[in-house]
Amino acid sequence: MALTSKQRAELRAEAHHLSASVHLGHQGATPAVVKSVDDALRTHELVKVQLNRTADATPKDVANQLAQAVKADVVQVIGRTATVYRENPEIRKKEGELPPWRR
Repeated sequence: MALTSKQRAELRAEAHHLSASVHLGHQGATPAVVKSVDDALRTHELVKVQLNRTADATPKDVANQLAQAVKADVVQVIGRTATVYRENPEIRKKEGELPPWRR
């Protein structure tokens, strides 16, 4: 499911206050990193990934690779930080409750 520009803008605003929860080393998107991102998305839905300066690939390529591996959407890539989003239907959302990435 592709995000609309309005949804992407809202998620970008939400992501501004998050710190990177997954850090990617020079080896890139290893299976361990993909699993970490998948786990983080399962619990938080919105995750920032920080790329190491020594990574060979461009941040945009790595973000797209990761998103494809975990079936998520790339919200944005700024510098060496990528934000990815995947909705988790198992997380119960009540009206007026904070989103999972703010808990």
